[in-house]
Amino acid sequence: MLRAVYKSGLEDNLAQQLEEEGIEFSYESLKIPYQVPARDSEYIPDFILGKSNIIIEGKGRFGHRGNNKAATAERQKMILVKRQHPDLDIRFVFDNPNLPIYKGSKTTYAKWATSNGFPWAAKRIPDEWLKEAKTHE
Repeated sequence: MLRAVYKSGLEDNLAQQLEEEGIEFSYESLKIPYQVPARDSEYIPDFILGKSNIIIEGKGRFGHRGNNKAATAERQKMILVKRQHPDLDIRFVFDNPNLPIYKGSKTTYAKWATSNGFPWAAKRIPDEWLKEAKTHE
């Protein structure tokens, strides 16, 4: 009979005890779903244009100093904020929209923004956005 490989000496000892007692058991054979509780957090927009709901996020890079984990978390944050606050009009101005979202990725900042429903521009806030913001004053 093949013995399972256990993750710790304690688990191995417990399995051995159950076997010695003749108690039938299964090991890690059940998956029980649960939800990780939400953690409250805050998003601080870079710029809010006038009295409009237009928010401008200026991005040279997502994350700091090429930290892929931080960059992924920051992109996910923006998606979560957009989903939870559909009334906000979040737009990005990228220093270089053609940069990949991480080294070796085929997805650029521009493609990421477009695929997640964020309007974007390169280098400057487009005149149309500024005019749109002025209509709310």
